[in-house]
Amino acid sequence: MTTPPESGPTLDAASPLPSDIEAADEPTKVPLAIEDWLTVLIMGALALITFANVLVRYFTDSSFAWTEEFSVFLMIMLALVAGSAAVARDRHIRIEYFSESGSMARKKRLAQFGALMIAVLFALIGALSIRMVWDDFRFEETTPGIGLPAWWYSMWLPIVSFAIALRAVGLMIRRGRKTNYTSDDAPKKGDKP
Repeated sequence: MTTPPESGPTLDAASPLPSDIEAADEPTKVPLAIEDWLTVLIMGALALITFANVLVRYFTDSSFAWTEEFSVFLMIMLALVAGSAAVARDRHIRIEYFSESGSMARKKRLAQFGALMIAVLFALIGALSIRMVWDDFRFEETTPGIGLPAWWYSMWLPIVSFAIALRAVGLMIRRGRKTNYTSDDAPKKGDKP
């Protein structure tokens, strides 16, 4: 069974958006391009490290010892950076049965409550992980793989956690200003950021 072809031009990732189609991202004070570029850089570094390790294993029957340690760190950073982007774009997990039902005021309160809970959670993670970083530094903990100071890796957890908390606060403020709620969370013409 075939489907009829769609009428009109087909857009791909490289095509500029026509003027009648709005961009999916809401305007934010801190550009979302930060998370996007960090994601690109982290994924590029992961690909290069893995490719270099494959080449070394293929030609020498040994591997770089440091690649596993860096790869694990970069994957954790990728998850945190992607989490920050998801919060900023309001694409975090939610139960749509509850978040999309009810009056406009109820939707607004639920959106603000969800953003507040994310902010509280990541502020708590950031605050508690500062002690872990301090302990890693104070007791001169080293990584098991290559013996680097453990705080080089652990210091990024509170930094990114506080960044996610700030993104959630910004989302809560934007949701407080939003007046039009539909099933699609993309901003509509006339919405204020």
